[in-house]
Amino acid sequence: MHIMIDIETMGTRPTAPIVSFGAVAFDADGIHHKFYRAVDLNSAVVSGAVIEPGTVLWWLDQSDDARAALTTDIVEPIGDVLVAFQEFVAGLPGGVGALRGVWGNGATFDNVLVAEAYKRLDMLVPWPFWKDRCYRTVRTMFPAVELVRNGTHHHALADAETQAQHLIAISESAGGLL
Repeated sequence: MHIMIDIETMGTRPTAPIVSFGAVAFDADGIHHKFYRAVDLNSAVVSGAVIEPGTVLWWLDQSDDARAALTTDIVEPIGDVLVAFQEFVAGLPGGVGALRGVWGNGATFDNVLVAEAYKRLDMLVPWPFWKDRCYRTVRTMFPAVELVRNGTHHHALADAETQAQHLIAISESAGGLL
């Protein structure tokens, strides 16, 4: 089993506050489990995360649906969201030991920011660092495989699903990377 993570944030550095967290568990046969939480921005900042004004301005240019997901979903404190994700990973068939990879869109973004959020709260990251994978790298290696976007762009769960489905398509075209 693999996990694709997508987060929405108020910054681009490892210290950025996470405002929504989406993930899907998948394999070559498809997506099997989903995780989504909207995060209380204040709780992320209180934990030590730092808002970057340029990202806040960037959000003002995004779609109404993408922005609405940050404010109209039920928001939870960052610590509760991180515990819920630990439980999500532990509850997958075979648990952490069966994970083949935890994918993020960028070698220095999703996985890094999630791991840093865990560290700020003195919590254990629910996967070993050697399971980190970069979807963006694989995506650029297979430009002929079309990315079919589903759902609202910049909604963490919709983006995680889109990226996992694209990675599955890439794997099929390459004869089975997953």
